[in-house]
Amino acid sequence: MPMTTAPDSSTDATHSPARHGLAALTLGAIGVVYGDIGTSPLYTVKEVFTPATGVAVAPDAVIGSISAIVWALMLVVTLKYVILILRADNRGEGGGLALTALATQAVRNRPGLRRFLLLMGVFGATLFYGDSVITPAVSVMGAIEGLEIASPQFTSYVLPLSLVVLVLLFVVQKHGTHVVGRIFGPVILLWFGVLAVTGSLQIAQQPAILGALNPLRALEFLAGRGWQVFAVVGAIVLALTGAEALYADMGHFGARPIRVAWTGIVFPALVLNYLGQGALLIGDPGAIDNPFYRLFPAPLVLPAVVLAAAAAVIASQAVISGAYSMTKQAIQLGFLPRMPVRNTSAAEAGQIYIASVNWALLAGVVGAVLLFRSSSALAGAYGIAVTLTMLITTVLTFFVIRHGWRLPAPVAWGATAFFLVLDTLLVAGCAIKIVDGGWFPLALGGLLFVLMSTWARGRKALQVHLADEGLPLLPFVESLHSFGDAERPRAARTAIYPVANPELVPPALLHNLKHYQVLHERNVVLTVTFCERPYVPEAERPHLEALAPGFWRLTLTYGFMDQVDVPAALASCSAKGLQTEPAETSYFLSRETLVPRAGMVHWRESLFATMSRNASSAADYFRLPGNAVVELGTKVQL
Repeated sequence: MPMTTAPDSSTDATHSPARHGLAALTLGAIGVVYGDIGTSPLYTVKEVFTPATGVAVAPDAVIGSISAIVWALMLVVTLKYVILILRADNRGEGGGLALTALATQAVRNRPGLRRFLLLMGVFGATLFYGDSVITPAVSVMGAIEGLEIASPQFTSYVLPLSLVVLVLLFVVQKHGTHVVGRIFGPVILLWFGVLAVTGSLQIAQQPAILGALNPLRALEFLAGRGWQVFAVVGAIVLALTGAEALYADMGHFGARPIRVAWTGIVFPALVLNYLGQGALLIGDPGAIDNPFYRLFPAPLVLPAVVLAAAAAVIASQAVISGAYSMTKQAIQLGFLPRMPVRNTSAAEAGQIYIASVNWALLAGVVGAVLLFRSSSALAGAYGIAVTLTMLITTVLTFFVIRHGWRLPAPVAWGATAFFLVLDTLLVAGCAIKIVDGGWFPLALGGLLFVLMSTWARGRKALQVHLADEGLPLLPFVESLHSFGDAERPRAARTAIYPVANPELVPPALLHNLKHYQVLHERNVVLTVTFCERPYVPEAERPHLEALAPGFWRLTLTYGFMDQVDVPAALASCSAKGLQTEPAETSYFLSRETLVPRAGMVHWRESLFATMSRNASSAADYFRLPGNAVVELGTKVQL
């Protein structure tokens, strides 16, 4: 079934998380939102003190580097995301595409700028997939590498055991996350408790590390690095990975639980653990081989590895689920072809599974593990996608707060300039790691951007072609009555003709008249549109227009987070005068076979034709009953 997007012209409707209570939502947010950033202590401090950064394990450098980590968390996560970005909700939803929708709506009267922001937002979304490949690999490997601390003889088992855990993680995705999700919160809560306790014990032995709470120590440390400051920043940014999840998962939990979880539990636990690792290094510089696991007494290292592995799996699960949601949004906004989307929970509409995305991610993750072979090497690939996404988020937010919220220009420009400088520094720090692995997520993002932009351009070209070749609908319907076709016997059924352009005669209707001489008693020209808002209330969804006796034009509008169900929407039209009986309704779909010709460049035409051929069935995607669908094909040259 063709899909179109529509401007958001309806009234505001807020889709808020279920009203389960602040405590329950906060616990859920801890488990899902903070798994990624919560596992960053596994590898961040170790990566600051490597030959690439040139930082020696000396007390002043330790205090300065820990101070830089703590204040990066304060400025980027607390100030930017928790305080500012979480306010930019799109009817209760967050994430890159939701923010893009807000920004483009704010400048809807400037087509050129709107298109630029849309492309920027889509590119930011593609970078999320790169993060979805790197996060499981680095988190799981960082956890499993704790075995090397327990006993050097386990070193050879780290790589195969990491692969086993990752493969199992993706294999169980088809069963849904609702069962595992019940223990996410408690496990991660235990994890943050362990972070806080182990860090506090070390702080008590080396209270000098508390000097890291002074931001001047961070500034002195960074200023003294010279040109190597970029390498240091590239390591420090590892502590910020997962910050985008604060915004992306807002629709599941709401802004307040996410804020409470961060300020009350997550941020204090992270700060205590980073301070604790710094305190350990002040007292024992040799612990730099793995300062996180060196926080634990030898008998507790193996239990810590098990807990860390569980936390890493949960962190990976959150990113994988986010990739499913991002894909669904991209499909409904017209940037990807249809794919089978399966709901894995009857209670939570947001819990979905997309098989093609799952196996593509698994292939990428396994490839990353085999290519880089250690968490330290993967750390080189980590960061560039995240920081570029942060930079794009800052730019998009400016247009929301300046043109959407109408804040004064000095306020909007001042806030944006501060965060742009900060984000640019983070991007520059990660950019120097491109040759060491940063190319990997960028290559993935670039490939996906080509696919998404090709699909969007191809669909637009196809619609233009069909509009040029099609017949206007209203004159055609009127001609049926003028020539007496309205009086001919009709099939006592309802025919639904899904189209992308409701102003044109459906090709399937022409086929019916030409080949079968059939006109049904009730004929409905149906268009499904997706607007730039996450949810549309059911009462606002259908727009029904009577064209002539026995002819209607129906438009169903969905948000980009809605689950599409055309038969259910048709049933709701009975109150508007369109009576349909499911057993007496047929759906006639037009399936275009694309024949490339001059238009787009040849490789894009071929790519679009291939994507179109491999798109999933419209009947499945829109939940049409399989025994009531008839597909009629036609060849189209782009």
